[in-house]
Amino acid sequence: MTTPTSTPAQTTSRPSSPAPKAHGMSMTRRERIRSAIRSVLVIAAALICAVPLYVVVINTFKNSGDMAADPFGLPMHPTLENYLYTLENLPVVQATVNTVIVTVVGVAFMVVIGALAAYGMVTRRSRLTAGIGAFLMLSFVIPGQTLLIPQYKMEARLGLVDSLLGLIVLYLGGATFCYFLIVQYMRGLPRELFEAARLDGAGPLRIFRTIVLPLIRPILTTVVVFETMWTWNDFMTPNIYISSTEKQTLVLQVFNAMGQFSTNWPLFMTITTIALIPVFVFFILCQKWIVAGLVAGSVKG
Repeated sequence: MTTPTSTPAQTTSRPSSPAPKAHGMSMTRRERIRSAIRSVLVIAAALICAVPLYVVVINTFKNSGDMAADPFGLPMHPTLENYLYTLENLPVVQATVNTVIVTVVGVAFMVVIGALAAYGMVTRRSRLTAGIGAFLMLSFVIPGQTLLIPQYKMEARLGLVDSLLGLIVLYLGGATFCYFLIVQYMRGLPRELFEAARLDGAGPLRIFRTIVLPLIRPILTTVVVFETMWTWNDFMTPNIYISSTEKQTLVLQVFNAMGQFSTNWPLFMTITTIALIPVFVFFILCQKWIVAGLVAGSVKG
């Protein structure tokens, strides 16, 4: 009698296919190629945008003859005569001070008014606040040019024409833009924080100061940047309401230099460069907070 012998089952191992690895390598290589192409395109676009600024800056260190001979080349004999002449013969310093005063005071009031209005709309929701919000929306529909004559009459009656205070009052209309940006951000805040603060005995202003302001700091940074650039670079409003030379803003000085130095382009480019320096410094100093504010605003909630 024979007993059946069991033969051990032979296990066959499947060779691992290198296809996924090769596919992964190909995808990584594709991503590197795409990233390199994007980098090249961005650098090329940045260089194209930087060419006009390069031409303006380098020609401020030339005279008219050197600029006409080689407007794109580096100055063979650099000179600071254009800057010295501009600072000695034009009220650039006074115009810069006027612009700083109007911008700082105007933006501060715009942001405070917009933030307080947004806080009131969020915490006191009713048909009245909804109607007020819809009414404020009309300010984006009506063209600003249609309001020039009524605004000028109002400024004339109040004695604010040809004054920095009159400019600041007009710029307060930008608080509506601040309101719409801030109110959308503020609606995403948890209302439980407000309720808890009320239970602890905090009033509306204390809640706004200690709870709301720290939470909306990212959008406040973005609003300050937008309003600062708009106020600093605004030309139409000062050109209409300011007539005295000692009260002109920096943008008006650049405009006046266009006619005064129409045959002396290095001088015109010099005052243009001086007008760009404060904005450039502003971005350098605030770059950290600008990027942080935009990133924090994008991941809110």
